[in-house]
Amino acid sequence: MNDTPAAPRSAAGPWQHVTVVGAGVIGASWAALFLAKGQTVTVSDPAPDVEKQVHDQLNEAVPALRALGLPTDGLDGNLRFEADLEQAVAGADVVQENGPERLDVKRDLFARIERAAPPGALLLSSTSGIRATDIAQVLQQPGRLVIGHPFNPPHLVPLVEVVPGEETDPEAVRRAVDFYTALGKKPRVLRKEVPGFVANRLQAALFREAVNLVVQGVVTESELDEIVTSSIGLRWAVAGPFRSFHLGGGPGGLPAFLEHLGPALESQWRDLGTPTLDEATVKLLSEQARFGATVEDMQTARDEAQIKVMRVLGEP
Repeated sequence: MNDTPAAPRSAAGPWQHVTVVGAGVIGASWAALFLAKGQTVTVSDPAPDVEKQVHDQLNEAVPALRALGLPTDGLDGNLRFEADLEQAVAGADVVQENGPERLDVKRDLFARIERAAPPGALLLSSTSGIRATDIAQVLQQPGRLVIGHPFNPPHLVPLVEVVPGEETDPEAVRRAVDFYTALGKKPRVLRKEVPGFVANRLQAALFREAVNLVVQGVVTESELDEIVTSSIGLRWAVAGPFRSFHLGGGPGGLPAFLEHLGPALESQWRDLGTPTLDEATVKLLSEQARFGATVEDMQTARDEAQIKVMRVLGEP
């Protein structure tokens, strides 16, 4: 992983030793960011080919990291692997868990992590929808656990949803926010626990209607993607739904918008579809999922375009 000389790395605050539990797409992406920020990373995953998988994904992340101004020379110099979970977390300052989206698996992982990690270690989960309250029921100190849900890929997209559980210690939340901020991320603390959190719920709502429109034959998948990226995708990159509709109300702002256009908008809510991912729907969606390029090439193009957008918007 050679690169032109870059600025020296600096560890994110006091969190020098990070253990990444689970090295799939999300875990490996986190590992790439942590390494680029100068942290020592231990990866724990029982997969027999985990080292190859992680190194392959690190190589794929290098162009994006470099474009973000992060050093990538010798990226894997502070990387080690430890299949034994207890040994992997024994010296960790931070544990970022990325295991399967199953409550029983996460409970088992965190029960073991809690017993073996140092008392002051920050315990974080990348879960995309399971509540911290539910996971922490097996912990002796449930206040230690915080959800740190990234938006894929974590080494590139700024958002991290920080979601405390019912018993999460406010100090753990503060430390999680400090940790992600030091990494250059944009942590957002949710005021209430809801399954799926915020970004994924919004994504699910839009995708449900996208599937409905394709199933109804209104548009194809490619046509719908073009519509989104040429309209609301551009709009929401600079102003979210509420601000956009506030501007749509003219001088009267959102109150005027709701008064004049709210009834029509509400009528559309009642007409939105409720498709199911049955066999016929999955077959149709799969048949249309031909985009004229490999997944790898599409990922590269997506990351390059995403970085350009982030630069225009002044994102880190």
